[in-house]
Amino acid sequence: MTFNEIKIKLKKYTVGIAGAGGLGSNCAVALARVGLGKLVIADFDVVNETNLNRQYFFRDQLGEKKVTALKKNIERINPDIQINAYDIKLNKNNLVHLFKDCDIIVEAFDLAEMKQMIIETCMTKFPDKPLIIGSGIAGWGKSNTIKCKKSENLYICGDEESETTDNNPPLAPRVGIVANMQANTVLEILLNKK
Repeated sequence: MTFNEIKIKLKKYTVGIAGAGGLGSNCAVALARVGLGKLVIADFDVVNETNLNRQYFFRDQLGEKKVTALKKNIERINPDIQINAYDIKLNKNNLVHLFKDCDIIVEAFDLAEMKQMIIETCMTKFPDKPLIIGSGIAGWGKSNTIKCKKSENLYICGDEESETTDNNPPLAPRVGIVANMQANTVLEILLNKK
């Protein structure tokens, strides 16, 4: 399949991204670069200086809402992509409303309870919709431990064990690997659809 054929096929799909931080911003940029048709992005946070070590934002965007800044960055890369950006804290009710028309949902949350909420909600409300989550992204090195595991329509990208702590922070290389693995999993699912 040529790159032009890939872009034509991807143009008809919509991907929802829950969270616009390290995983979400980098995954969204990767999908925009390959010609995805539409992104639905939801996050309530603002860009701060500590985000710059791993998130797709710039110093002059400090203090901006992440979804607003990310939308601007993506539009500079691919002005043809449609982006619905929502400045909202997701919960099980609004998540269903915002992502109901998405072909795939990508989870990109920091907090374990938010990850659990999206998994439970998607498995209940969207059992046939692929959900791609990130788990185990902190630290550095050990690239060979990062993998993608599938269980029905749930895909888990990461090493599933490297928890984020003050002494094991999320850093750009591993976060970027997992975010791009999530984007690559999206492509694998969509480009193999008949």
